[in-house]
Amino acid sequence: MRIAQITGMLEELAPLSLQDDFDNAGLQVGDVSQQVKGVLLCLDVTEEVVDEAIEMDCNLIISHHPLLFKPLKSLSGKTYIERSVIKACKNDIVIYSAHTNLDNAWGGVGFRLAEKIGLQNLRILKPKENNLLKLATFVPLEQAEPVRNALFHAGAGHIGHYDSCSYNLEGQGTFRAGEETHPFAGEPGQHHTEPEIRIETILPVYKKTAVLRALLASHPYEEPAYDFYPLSNSWSGAGAGVVGELPDEEDEESFLQRLKTVFHLQRLTHSPLTGKMIREVALCGGSGSFLIKDAIAYGADVFITGEAKYNDYYDVENRILLAVLGHYETEICTKEIFFEIITKKIPNFAVHFSNVNTNPINYM
Repeated sequence: MRIAQITGMLEELAPLSLQDDFDNAGLQVGDVSQQVKGVLLCLDVTEEVVDEAIEMDCNLIISHHPLLFKPLKSLSGKTYIERSVIKACKNDIVIYSAHTNLDNAWGGVGFRLAEKIGLQNLRILKPKENNLLKLATFVPLEQAEPVRNALFHAGAGHIGHYDSCSYNLEGQGTFRAGEETHPFAGEPGQHHTEPEIRIETILPVYKKTAVLRALLASHPYEEPAYDFYPLSNSWSGAGAGVVGELPDEEDEESFLQRLKTVFHLQRLTHSPLTGKMIREVALCGGSGSFLIKDAIAYGADVFITGEAKYNDYYDVENRILLAVLGHYETEICTKEIFFEIITKKIPNFAVHFSNVNTNPINYM
């Protein structure tokens, strides 16, 4: 199996098009065309992690945080990043990262945190915008159903928890085939009118290539007519943060104590207690304080994240409880996500969790 096949599995859940503008997710170092011998999963890539991969005979390291956020102007080994790159290249090790694309994906980091807490009725807190397309195409009446099914199978037609969504309108298509053509209907050189169905459906931008390929493969015409329209709709299938409900209300102190237990925390920080019961929970792993206003607007009782600034604890006032668990602590679960994606497809493959503690923050 090629390394590209493994990274392709990750991108099925977390396509690179979902990453934020500042990010550098995806391939960091190495040749993905080589055969994969073993996979090492980690949150951060350090020299110690690369050494661990060498020792375990793993030629693919998958991390959540990208090793390379900024372009390298030199490769002299003066920083841990440069030394890690050099060591990986010398040992033919590929480094691949799934960062904000995994944060924004349905089933990504926030969903795993919500699962650990026991939340129900999960939704995206801040859905992605400008990530949807509408496809319109025109198909002869009797061929409309197989074309629709091909589009749905390729990933079109999902709206929320509904699938196979389309709008269909009958009409008349006209054309004249050229002399060198082999038309499905009509004769070359003659005007033809064909009863057709206009099929409209919706799709994420990143599925455009797959959906277009399915359309061209299933459509009976030599030259199918189709249009893609960009949509400004919010997309509930991807975005930042997750919201959900507890099965039963909990008081704030009990809930905070449960967070410490669930996430094996030495400590957590929080804003002043509001005195309210907790039922609606909003969360975002890592640096999620940018979503505090969204959590308040949603009506959540608590917002859980990995990092917050000093003034964030003031700014929530009495409107919401802010619970800050630690960046590392809220994203170490990404190793579990990577593991499940790979082993679901290839159960007996050599996939290892890194044993290196890469958390740069220490507590006394």
